[in-house]
Amino acid sequence: MEPQLLEILACPCPAHARLRPTDDGLLTCASCGRGFPVRDGIPVLLLEEAVGGPAPGDPGEG
Repeated sequence: MEPQLLEILACPCPAHARLRPTDDGLLTCASCGRGFPVRDGIPVLLLEEAVGGPAPGDPGEG
């Protein structure tokens, strides 16, 4: 993924932070711990598609 794109991508949850690439091909939020898949070079920033972190709608989400 291009470094310029990584500079502007952020997690879509209320307590969002920058996303960082991981070895397993996900972009992971430094704040909530959710991992977002990258499909065909396009980040999928949907909470329903996230791996790990709090479940959507959890009270501790933000």
